[in-house]
Amino acid sequence: MIEAERLILRQWRDADKAPFAALNADPRVMEFMPSALTRAQSDGLADRFAAAYDVDGVSFYALEERATGAFVGAAGLFHVAKLPFAPTVEIGWRLGHASWGRGFASEAARACLAHGFGALGFPEIVAFTAVLNLRSRRVMDRIGMVRDVAGDFDHPALPEGNLLRPHVLYRLARSSFATAEGPSG
Repeated sequence: MIEAERLILRQWRDADKAPFAALNADPRVMEFMPSALTRAQSDGLADRFAAAYDVDGVSFYALEERATGAFVGAAGLFHVAKLPFAPTVEIGWRLGHASWGRGFASEAARACLAHGFGALGFPEIVAFTAVLNLRSRRVMDRIGMVRDVAGDFDHPALPEGNLLRPHVLYRLARSSFATAEGPSG
């Protein structure tokens, strides 16, 4: 479990699957993903996130709002093995639409970076998204990540001509995070 000011990043519970499925079915949330997810696909993703923690020690966590105990989305770290800049560790987030605009993505991402650079000792963490996904790119900027223009790529899982295929790559080194966030992260 990782604690932030307003959020708790924790392991997945069965009760998280319904709200996670709802956000994965929301076209606003999934605008920059290849497609919305069915309930079965969403449940499978939550199960993979839970299992990844047991295997790798990193995963996307369930995000819980401290004040209400409500599930608000997912955020965390994941090992990347098959993209042009791999192997490395990726940071990501996905929040329900009702939680947008409250700073939760940035807060959760900063907590994940502090954990990844601190307890886990990663030297670098990357983030990537479709070029068109300006909301996520703003979060990457806010948390101190720097775009690696030379690392931008066409996502190999998306077909030629797909508007989501062009991706931007952002990077952050542990030394830069420590400088930007202070020693404790």
